[in-house]
Amino acid sequence: MIQAIIFDMDGLLVDSEPLWREAEKIVFKTVDIHLSDPDFEHFVGFKINEVVDFWYNHKPWKNKSKSDVENEILDELEFLIDTQAVAKPGVEQIITFFKNKKLPLAIASSSPMVIISSVVKKLEIAHHFKTIHSAETEKYGKPHPAVYLAATRQLNLNPANCLVFEDSFNGLISAKAARTKTVSVPEGDAFNQTRFDIADLKLRSLLDFTEEHWNKLNK
Repeated sequence: MIQAIIFDMDGLLVDSEPLWREAEKIVFKTVDIHLSDPDFEHFVGFKINEVVDFWYNHKPWKNKSKSDVENEILDELEFLIDTQAVAKPGVEQIITFFKNKKLPLAIASSSPMVIISSVVKKLEIAHHFKTIHSAETEKYGKPHPAVYLAATRQLNLNPANCLVFEDSFNGLISAKAARTKTVSVPEGDAFNQTRFDIADLKLRSLLDFTEEHWNKLNK
């Protein structure tokens, strides 16, 4: 039986992926790295330090430290969240659905805690979650299962008794590796990619989740 629900955050609860891209484009440009949209696809779900490490190793810069670049990206992102972030369709409904079933809710995100805090404050949803966990405290980010295993430990539950909602493939791999049940909500055209079919359920939107889906997952 499913005893708790764990949500990814970026791209699932909040439309933050375009904001991440904008912040990274702005800051990486200051170290002469010019990113285009395809450059971001591989790193969805990665921790920001892993992204910075990759680009530094690919094209080292001299005028700033890696931590300077990370902090500048996060500062820019916080500003963009505060001024532009909006909840994804269905967030209020899916939270209400599971709250009505008296199930504890959690967030397990690759974002640093400062970004998670900014988002849940902006969306006014922090009070709904029993556990909010960031992969920044883990040795490995997604697609490694560490962040989801840690969240299930904080919930005091076996991963097999938890249901994870994810939008990215790296996040889906992370949740599957943790041996949770999974709902994949791929963005846009990614819905038709067969790799997302490894999820227990695939939806176009959180709005599409129904009681019938719940009953099938909760066997």
